[in-house]
Amino acid sequence: MGQNAQGAGFALLAFAIFATHDVVIKFLGATYSPFQIIFFSTLMSFPLVTFMLMRDATHGNLRPVHPWWTALRTGCVVINGMCAFYAFSVLPLAQTYAILFASPLLITLLSIPLLGEKVGLHRGAAVVAGLIGVMVVLRPGSADLSSGHFAAMASAVFGATASIIVRKVGRQERSVVLLLYPMAANFVLVGALMIATYKPMPIQDFGGAGLISIMGFIAGLFLIGAYRRGEAAIVAPMQYSQIIWATIYGYFIFGESIDMPTFVGAGIIIASGLYIVARESGKGAASQTPVLRTRSRGNGASFRITSFIKPGKPEN
Repeated sequence: MGQNAQGAGFALLAFAIFATHDVVIKFLGATYSPFQIIFFSTLMSFPLVTFMLMRDATHGNLRPVHPWWTALRTGCVVINGMCAFYAFSVLPLAQTYAILFASPLLITLLSIPLLGEKVGLHRGAAVVAGLIGVMVVLRPGSADLSSGHFAAMASAVFGATASIIVRKVGRQERSVVLLLYPMAANFVLVGALMIATYKPMPIQDFGGAGLISIMGFIAGLFLIGAYRRGEAAIVAPMQYSQIIWATIYGYFIFGESIDMPTFVGAGIIIASGLYIVARESGKGAASQTPVLRTRSRGNGASFRITSFIKPGKPEN
């Protein structure tokens, strides 16, 4: 099996685990606030991540080289996690994913002011088409927009911002800094917000929070392996396989079905994202290729694999 085939296989497995991880979030979200779920899943992620960071041989301290960018990214990661957990709790899985899939489009837009990337007519048109797809999913005026829809849109925006900041400063910052600051912020800030909405958790629900941590960690390791084996242009589109798992899980577990606007809108968004990936893969070293070079899966309690694959480092 070739390297790209291995990378695609690892990525498909990673996103299948991530989709299952999101199902557990939806289950717990029916009873507990996003703050409580994030707090306990983050708490149980610390031992896993600590073992991973023991392999970090780079010298230095925990003071960020770019404190303001690090602070902004930390805030974006925390808000992204809260919004994503809430959206998964209250929206159908497929609809949530369709909105979150707008993140690569937003990364392309943000690359203009933050990275100095030149976005030409083709990628610009793909972004516009993708955003039209988001409007098709949301269908404002013909359907009520809930807090879950706004949360999913906010998650896409803040997740894209966090990813593009890593692309900007990731070469100078240590992986441990990029990882631990958001986790510490989640633990402190989300823990404080949890107090007002806390509900006692029976052992099976506490185990569910632990399962979120374990699955997010394992899926992250598979995704790191995918990017180290395959080209980003092959691995990145595998994220869209989550819509298949969302359809399966949504139908058989939650009794959900995909309505036509969500189906059409998701198709437009995915096609736009694939087109951007195809355009960036053809630009090579002449472009910073912000979507291909930014690995952004991971929200709330899950570590972001960007911290462990430095921007600009070859995948093979």
